[in-house]
Amino acid sequence: MSKSLLKKKPIKEIISGRNLYLIGMMASGKSVTGPLLAKKIGYRFIDSDNVIEQVAKKKISKIFIEDGEKTFRNIEKKVLHEIGSNHSLVISTGGGIVTSSSNWGILHQGIVIWLDLTKGKIISRLKNDHLNRPMLGGGQNLETLVDKLLNERIPLYKEADLRVSVEDETPSDVAEKIIKMLPDILNS
Repeated sequence: MSKSLLKKKPIKEIISGRNLYLIGMMASGKSVTGPLLAKKIGYRFIDSDNVIEQVAKKKISKIFIEDGEKTFRNIEKKVLHEIGSNHSLVISTGGGIVTSSSNWGILHQGIVIWLDLTKGKIISRLKNDHLNRPMLGGGQNLETLVDKLLNERIPLYKEADLRVSVEDETPSDVAEKIIKMLPDILNS
């Protein structure tokens, strides 16, 4: 199918029920962009972190403190598997979901979209939201921790089907950017 034909069809028809998984570092805007993207394409939205909290019956920060990251990652894997058995969803994932190779089997059944935010913007956003971020609880310097996580995760984020650079756009603008880029990756 030609690119021009793909671009004329509604995006919902082009992606034909495949889930859209938003990945990226914490504070990259997955949870605020996701609902807007879902609404624009006529999909439902799920924030995997919210589902994890419902399943565990406690906040993610409490899971990290009381049970540890390994327990959190196990719950995250089960939740992703359950969510992945549905279709026509935009799913916001936690920043570390990419660290488990078994998660990629589920992610790649849909379309994986990396919201790529610069290190400076990540740090700026996290300074205002550090209390809600369990990975920031270790007392490490914020910049050092972000560097460490970026070094570990960027090679994994690069496995995404689509990389969307996020600068100063609004979440709605980022959603529109994704919609415009999707036909190009589906035709390649």
